[in-house]
Parts: sequence; structure tokens; C-alpha cells
Amino acid sequence: MTDVVSRSVAPGGTEPPALPSSIGDTAVQPDFLAAAPYRVPASRYTSPQFAALEAEKLWPAVWQYACSVDHVAAPGDAFECRLGRLSAVVVRDEEGQLRAYQNVCRHRGNTLCEGHRRGLSELRCPYHRWSWDLQGVLREVPSRRGFGALDMASLGLVPVAVDQFGPLVFVNFDAAAEPLDTWLESVPADTRWAGLDEFRCVAAATTPVPCNWKVVADGFSETYHVQGIHREMLGSMDDVHAPQQIFGRHSVSYQPYGVPSPRAGSDPSPGEVWASFRAVMGDRLGPVDDVDPRPPIPASGSVQDVIADRIKAVQAAAGVDLSRFSTEGILRLAQYNLFPNATLLVWGDMLNLLVARPGPTPETAELVSCAFTRMGRDTVRRPPLDLLRPPDADFGLVLNADVAVLKSMQRGLEQPAFTELVLSSEECRIVNFHRHLEQQLGI
Repeated sequence: MTDVVSRSVAPGGTEPPALPSSIGDTAVQPDFLAAAPYRVPASRYTSPQFAALEAEKLWPAVWQYACSVDHVAAPGDAFECRLGRLSAVVVRDEEGQLRAYQNVCRHRGNTLCEGHRRGLSELRCPYHRWSWDLQGVLREVPSRRGFGALDMASLGLVPVAVDQFGPLVFVNFDAAAEPLDTWLESVPADTRWAGLDEFRCVAAATTPVPCNWKVVADGFSETYHVQGIHREMLGSMDDVHAPQQIFGRHSVSYQPYGVPSPRAGSDPSPGEVWASFRAVMGDRLGPVDDVDPRPPIPASGSVQDVIADRIKAVQAAAGVDLSRFSTEGILRLAQYNLFPNATLLVWGDMLNLLVARPGPTPETAELVSCAFTRMGRDTVRRPPLDLLRPPDADFGLVLNADVAVLKSMQRGLEQPAFTELVLSSEECRIVNFHRHLEQQLGI
């Protein structure tokens, strides 16, 4: 089974934290090596009452991803973040401070800001033109005399807690929320080696999907499904010797690439490993026409070294120096599941974020996918490309399969005879999520 390990968090540096050299069942956390499967009611994915409970007790009370720092990098930048029925506007004020407010006019309740805006000096309601400065202070009420003794100071915008982690901006509607750094537990320390501040968001896409938001989150919380819908990955990704760590509400899986899975059913040659990696992640190796399908493997090296060296060369040609990272730093994926709805994928050369957000019904959701590339801490931040993608868009070989299965998953969850999910210790990150969801909802 996929290993679950307990380990200390290593200090920052240029290499990922060291993992145990050998892991067996004795290293599996007792909480997740149960005598029987862990069972989850299927109604959590279909019930309007359960969705209403989440709307009441989950979404207004947790830190969650709002946008990238690149969306709100300059004074006057603003970004609307919709989280189910909730809406926040994140702004960078004239002094460069990051702020966020409930996205509502204090007059009659109209939405103040939609989408991504730049160069603002105020937040003005388009309905009746009430206006607030970027510090949230009400400064103009047209035809004010008609309101009589209007207390302007009491009608400022309602703040939302806001903070950033690397290139990611998070918000929390709970004014008494614990600090983001505390909420994230060991994740900041565990990612310090990667230098997340060097990454810039280049694209963010939102895709409506026909399933509950937890179906989306679950799909990025285990590698058990690789043998099913991602068999093309088995030649160059070890989904078995992929240790999982539970920090608390958050968790992580460390997945080695450039090596075959024991589930591949054979012992692939170095050329076959290279071909598998090229099929799955060819864009990291440069233009497909330039990628040798069977590169020479030095006697003193490995196919992993060849892949990592190729990635470093591609990045160097783009002006990015990855020489400080070892082969492991380039080819070990750290996949963090941030409670409740975000998955952060960290490599030496790139960063990806996948976020599941609730839709208007329990059977609908949004998948937000963000692509980041390493450019260096001093690189000027520019607004990312924002896209609205249909569910049948081309997401690439791997993500296409993940998106395609969402519809059939929700249909199955709706069947009357299917009353509960049956989870193994290999799906411990999903188990951990449901334990913390229960705590958050008071179940």
C-alpha cells in the first residue's frame, strides 16, 4: 500500500525534506491502519441539507485560496473571489497593503466588484454610486441630504481576513480567525526549500463541473486511482512508494517521478521510463519535436538524472537557474492537500494549484486550476491570464482523465443502493479530510 509516515519537518534549504530510506507497515500511522475500512455517508455528496450545513459552518469559517499575488500585485488592483454564496473583493491599497472586504455595498446590497480590476482608486457601487476608498472608508454618498443624519463612519466596508503564503492569497470571512501561518500548520516549513516566492502565476482557469465539490477534492487526495485512469503514468511515477504525511487538518503525499511503479507489471527499461515521462509531462522536457524518445543513459547516472538535467537545461534556456536543486528536488512531487478544498503541487521547476469550490447545487462545483512558473523573486509581477473553460476543454492527458471521471462519480453517488464510501488507509488523506470536516461542522 502507499506508505504513511511520521517525520519531523526539516528546516529550509535547497532540497526537499529527507524521507525515511525504507518504510514498512510499522511506519503507518495507527489512526489510518484500521482493522476495517473507514466509511463515509454518500449523502454528504448529494444532500441539500448537508450542503446548507457547509454553507453555514464551513465556508464562512476557514482560510481558503482567493487569488494569486500576481492578481493583486500593484496598488489599485482588485479581484473578486466567489466562494459558494460568499463573495470577497481582495484589493491592494495605495500604500501597497493587501486588504479584503465582503463584496457588498452598504446601501442596498449590490455587489461592488466583479472579476479582475486594475488601476482603481476607489470601490464604487455601479447601482447608486456610493463610494469607498481602498481602506474601506465610505467617502461619498450621492444626494446625501436625503438620508438625514447619516453616520458615514459606521458604514465602512466589512473587512475579511486576508494574508498570503508564497504567491497565494487566502481569505477568511471569520474576523476572529487564527493567523494563516498557524492555520497552515507545518506546510510553510515543509515547502521552504522550494522558494515559493520565486513563482509567478501565468494562468488561472475556472471550469464548471457536474459533481459535488468534495468529489473534485477527493480526486486530488490519493494516488490509488493512478492504476485505473492514469495507467500511462505507471512507467514513470511510483505511486506505491509515495509516503503520505498527516500534519493535522492538512496533509501531503511525496511522489517520485522518473521511476516506474511496481504496479506497472514489468521492469521498464530506462528508455521506456523516459518515453512514459515524455508522454505524461513532455512540456517539462521542452518542445516535443526536440525530445529524444530514447536518450543515452550515462553509465554513472540514471534515467532520473537525465530527465532532471533536461528539465534544468530547458529552464536555463528560459533564464531560470535550477542548478541548486538535485535530481530529487526536480522529480519528487510534494502534493499538499490544504483543508478544505485546495491541492498544491510543488516541484523544483513549477507549481500548480487545484481548488474545488461549491456550485449552486450539491451536484455542481467549480474546478479552479492555476499554473505558476519560477521566475525569480525580483521578476516584476504581471496579471495572469484568466480563463473560463467548459468541462469538455482540453486539460492535457492526465487532467483530462481526472475531469472526465467527475460526472460518472456523481451519477454513481446518486444511486439509492450506494449509501457509503468505503475507504482504505491508502486513501488516508480523504479520511483525514472527513474527520476535520466533521469537527468543523459539529458532527
